[in-house]
Amino acid sequence: MTETSHPQEILRAKINLETSLIAWNELLRFFASGTVIVVSPELDLVEVASIISADEKAQVEQWMSANKIGKVSDDQARTWLESNAMLWSVVVKPWILVQQRIN
Repeated sequence: MTETSHPQEILRAKINLETSLIAWNELLRFFASGTVIVVSPELDLVEVASIISADEKAQVEQWMSANKIGKVSDDQARTWLESNAMLWSVVVKPWILVQQRIN
């Protein structure tokens, strides 16, 4: 990053470095506490995390109303557990955002 980098670009770069693949079974306790948010595969996980981190409520509400982000359902959690799913994830406190890998 250069000294003239926009703060949003710096935030995106930081979030990008914090993403990782994780097994769904490692997130079960967070799922049980209701802090895991699933992000639609059509969205960019880093973009969503940066928007949430920047507290851009209007965009978050728009995605939620379009069912593009939301809490993981019991059925989805069960499916991921049964398939030993690996998910892209990033933490934006207090949330853990997850996105299914596209092969």
